Amino acid sequence: MSEQIAQHLLDIGAVSLSPSAPFTWSSGLKSPIYCDNRLTLSYPHVRTEIAHGLANLVRTHAPDADVIAGTATAGIPHAALVSDLLGLPMIYVRGSAKGHGKKNLIEGELHENENVVVIEDLISTGGSALAAVEAIRAAGGNPLLVAAIFSYELPKATEAFQVTNVPFQVLTNYPTLVQVAKSRGMITTSEQEKLATWRKNPADESWLT
Repeated sequence: MSEQIAQHLLDIGAVSLSPSAPFTWSSGLKSPIYCDNRLTLSYPHVRTEIAHGLANLVRTHAPDADVIAGTATAGIPHAALVSDLLGLPMIYVRGSAKGHGKKNLIEGELHENENVVVIEDLISTGGSALAAVEAIRAAGGNPLLVAAIFSYELPKATEAFQVTNVPFQVLTNYPTLVQVAKSRGMITTSEQEKLATWRKNPADESWLT
């Protein structure tokens, strides 16, 4: 499953690798990878496989889930598909509370002590997913798991999830994607080494030389 999803992401251009001509993230960070999993929604066979994969993560790692939560905005459509497959209620967590009406941060119905799985499209530092976890806790819910399509597997994210005491599971990850790209001749051995160096410490730009 991990290699299959990685192949899909590369095939449709949801993930692009360019260690020789790096991308610049909005933070200003130079990166050899660019990920836009929103593209998966435009490919029915890919989004269906992802939905079934995420549903299986919930069945395996959080069988007591009562509610599926999506992160705004990219996690919402995947959460909708997963909640439908599992026959569970769905909510979503806004990036910030509405400035009008009831000023909701969480949309949908969440009851006290309900077990929640958070669906995210991508885990980089883990910030958005863990913000959703904290919002759910503050509302009286019990976050069991964060499930995502892809993770960069950055050390910062691993540490953040450990501190928050919520596990995460993904369908595929950075090392797998890089290995698949190498096996398909999309990157050279030298570029593969650059990609590995970047993941260890993204802020260190020594890999650019």
